[in-house]
Amino acid sequence: MNKNIGIMGCGWLGLALAKSLIQDGYFVHGTTTSEEKLTVLEKEGIHPFHITLSDTAIQGPITDFLNSCETLVVNVPPKLRGSGPNVSYVGKMRLLLNHIKESTLKQVVLVSSTSVYADTQGNVTEETIPKPTSESGRQLIESEQLFKHQTTINPTIVRFGGLIGPDRNPVTMLSRKEFLSDGTAPVNLIHKNDCIRILTAIIKEDQWGETFNAVHPNHPEKQHYYPEKAKSKGLKLPYYETSENKTYKTITSCKPFLAKLYADFTPL
Repeated sequence: MNKNIGIMGCGWLGLALAKSLIQDGYFVHGTTTSEEKLTVLEKEGIHPFHITLSDTAIQGPITDFLNSCETLVVNVPPKLRGSGPNVSYVGKMRLLLNHIKESTLKQVVLVSSTSVYADTQGNVTEETIPKPTSESGRQLIESEQLFKHQTTINPTIVRFGGLIGPDRNPVTMLSRKEFLSDGTAPVNLIHKNDCIRILTAIIKEDQWGETFNAVHPNHPEKQHYYPEKAKSKGLKLPYYETSENKTYKTITSCKPFLAKLYADFTPL
């Protein structure tokens, strides 16, 4: 089994994944865009690299980083909001991919998002053709296609739903708003713990060349889930207006590999 793992982007999810993999006996090499965070990674047992991606250049020892591992997890979110109209996530991924093709990497996991599906696409699985309506969704699906065409690195795509955890939940922002629409829409969320379990299982079980929709199998309506969550956190309860006769996105997976993990998923 390959024990050298690279994580491109040791942020909220990437750092937690790195720490979990180290506990499982893996050697983890991780990147950060913050020079100050290098010592944080090193203290956690991660071999740190200071690397910054843009759509025109990669700053830092990208070749050394990529050649230090056989499996790479690309965990770099688009972050297009507020970044200006000319920022290209696709450009970043294309530039990264050019370096990956020249490296010794054997496998790559690209962390994507269920925003590649439109909010009105109804029940969707991995067999559903994505129809993104947001700019980030459009750039994500284009980036997915770039990686999928590189069969020599056996790329696996993981589309996570909305990320939640002990310190992160959309209700924190939603409780500040007076009125919210689409109360009957289902939530499509996934806990950080389950993201880590899925990514680890992909690596351990050699699930390469696949595409997975990684979302909690339960989909309560927003008008029920978020007020209950706000109450449990002592926040102002969000008020939802309901919309009749609307089709909402419910994301599921048709892959047995994910289905066998559902029983141990963290409750929403």
